[in-house]
Amino acid sequence: MASILEKHDSEIYELIVKEESRQNGSIRLIPSENYVSKAVMSATGSILTNKYSEGYPGRRYYEGQQITDIVETTAQERAKKLFGVEHVNVQPYSGSIANLGAYLALVEPGETIMGLALPDGGHLTHGWKVSTTGKIFNSVQYSVNPETGRFDFDKIAELAKKHKPKIIITGASAHPREIDFEKFGEIAKDVGAYHIADIAHIAGLVAGGVHKDPVPYSDIVTTTTHKTLRGPRGAMILCKEELAKQVDKSIFPGLQGGPHMHTISAIAVALGEASKPAFKEYARQIIKNAKVLAERLLEHGFELVSGGTDNHLILIDLRNKEIPSKKLSKALDKAKIVTNCNSIPNDPASPFNPSGLRLGTPAITTRGMKEEQAKQIADYINQVTENIDNESVIETVAKEVSELCAQFPVADYFVA
Repeated sequence: MASILEKHDSEIYELIVKEESRQNGSIRLIPSENYVSKAVMSATGSILTNKYSEGYPGRRYYEGQQITDIVETTAQERAKKLFGVEHVNVQPYSGSIANLGAYLALVEPGETIMGLALPDGGHLTHGWKVSTTGKIFNSVQYSVNPETGRFDFDKIAELAKKHKPKIIITGASAHPREIDFEKFGEIAKDVGAYHIADIAHIAGLVAGGVHKDPVPYSDIVTTTTHKTLRGPRGAMILCKEELAKQVDKSIFPGLQGGPHMHTISAIAVALGEASKPAFKEYARQIIKNAKVLAERLLEHGFELVSGGTDNHLILIDLRNKEIPSKKLSKALDKAKIVTNCNSIPNDPASPFNPSGLRLGTPAITTRGMKEEQAKQIADYINQVTENIDNESVIETVAKEVSELCAQFPVADYFVA
């Protein structure tokens, strides 16, 4: 396939080759990024991209669905088995569409939803003011305790009783602690609200059995299919059978047209990989690496939101280092360590140059890196931080990072 692209469009081919080199030659610590297997990538680029399949298996608007119906049903059945749910919609193009579709399946525009505030680790689509979800719904936002970085369930319960939302959303994009879905489910039940759990970041950890399962305590669970789940860029909605028709109608024809069958086939492949025993060890190693990385950063004097991590994610509070996170993230990028700046709870700085730096361990774990390498990476981060204006030191770190990456090539991994 690569040779065909090289002959047909050398300009794009060269850009893809350069991006491949960048990914292979850098330590990728953005928590939402990962590497997919060659099998997943092959399905994503398959001939299924040629086929329109509006509707659902057995209920299509176009003919020629003999194969696509089986592909989609296979993805659904694998997801149902992996997560222990009654119904799955594998058609959402993204997590954002999955979340909006879940809300619209349950409530009307203008009704009240309640989600974690973006600066406190939530996601734009949990009702934040600049998101469509914060514009078409009456959005109430809960926060974490600014001192501990953890949820204060008494205050969240008080907020829910005061505003009586129709939906309470759990899940996060920058929360380093395990989420107690059972407690959130109880709060939702007490006020007569639906409970929607967005597990986009932790789906692989849930599937791997190393994070609490939201399914028993939620009406709907949404997730992306990449990140820790290590699949293509897509999404799913998991729900009880009683909500299946509402959810499906909300996605199609409510928000989307034809599903991306090439992506759905790759989702099926990834779900098959996630059902293997080796995936559980991978999930365990993600958390081991994150805990060691956090401990080493603490030893270097970094302050971490909530004091550490329970999952794949670490959020550094850089205020004691007196370095803007944008400056540090760019310096680390020069050193071939890829992170992203991020707001911290009660952040006094602008979201365009916030006080936090977000790290995660899914991608380095896929490469086979373990605790020893996690410590080494923390040392590199500290070295760059202490020498942020010293280009020579940063170049030296970059060379050492290249040598480390060469020891852990991004070869295909096979789930036995």
